[in-house]
Amino acid sequence: MKYSQVCLHTFGYALPPHEVTSAQIEQRLEPVYSRLKLPEGRLELMSGIRSRRFWDAGTKPSDGATLAGADAIARAAVDPETLECLIFTSVCRDMMEPATAAFVHNNLGLSSRCQIFDLSNACLGFLNGMMMLANMIELGQVKRGIIVAGETAEDLVESTIAKLLQDPSISRKSIKPIFASLTIGSGAVAVVMEHRDSTDTGHYLRGGMVRANTAHNDLCKGGSVGEQGVLMATDSETLLKQGVVTASWCWQDFLREFNGDKDDYQQFFCHQVGRAHSGLLFETLGLDPDKNFETLPFLGNVGSVSAPITFALGVEQGALQPGQRGAILGIGSGINSCMLGIDW
Repeated sequence: MKYSQVCLHTFGYALPPHEVTSAQIEQRLEPVYSRLKLPEGRLELMSGIRSRRFWDAGTKPSDGATLAGADAIARAAVDPETLECLIFTSVCRDMMEPATAAFVHNNLGLSSRCQIFDLSNACLGFLNGMMMLANMIELGQVKRGIIVAGETAEDLVESTIAKLLQDPSISRKSIKPIFASLTIGSGAVAVVMEHRDSTDTGHYLRGGMVRANTAHNDLCKGGSVGEQGVLMATDSETLLKQGVVTASWCWQDFLREFNGDKDDYQQFFCHQVGRAHSGLLFETLGLDPDKNFETLPFLGNVGSVSAPITFALGVEQGALQPGQRGAILGIGSGINSCMLGIDW
């Protein structure tokens, strides 16, 4: 899909107040590490994640999304009443019904004429939401809208720690599908997008490409509820391999769609999963790893927030300069891949 009228106005984000290191998590798991003879530092060594962020107790996905949305609106200096669409895109949500978008809409004081809904697709929800809003803008259905996401990892991480401590049957082999849950972090992000005739920021969404490889929809299953609470099981090794295969297909389609070359892109912003994931992805796609802006070491895997908040922080820190071209590379369980091209 190509766009010619879609401006990325401003990104906003919110970082949770509590930093939790991988070492701190391992300290809590010392009885398990001791029983299974696991080496200290294994979590950071395997993932490349030094720390992640957690919200205060009781923080809901809509709370984080509201903070990020308010930040994006303030940075854009636009009247909230002029936003004609709000899409909430997180894996986490306040409840099954109503849509979490309803709480964010009310918190932000948006117009009653603003269309709102939730869009969920594992870690790709935000990128899919950007394409959905871009389609509406390109067609002239709306002039200005906002995408928001707020992930809350606290319950999953606490449930995972509880299971590991309470289940004596866990072995060095069976711990592998559980371990990925300890890499998850919390955070929130938002972006205001609009028609270039309304406000031409000079920052354009060129378009996007998607690929689905759903024969592998069983590699990451989250949301099961056990005695300890919400749990997730992940076949990390196979998910890594098949995810990169899917991303490779998507990347080739992406380059063909825009008649481009990989060297046209000065900076890449990826969904941050783990050190091995990034290494294999860039090797397979033939990309320069020095062009990868990373947040993984200090944010961990933030689900749908991961790729867009990496972009937001990258722009804020000058990784992508005006006149340069960047790409957001996303892979999500399912398996799905979504890639966006941006002229900044």
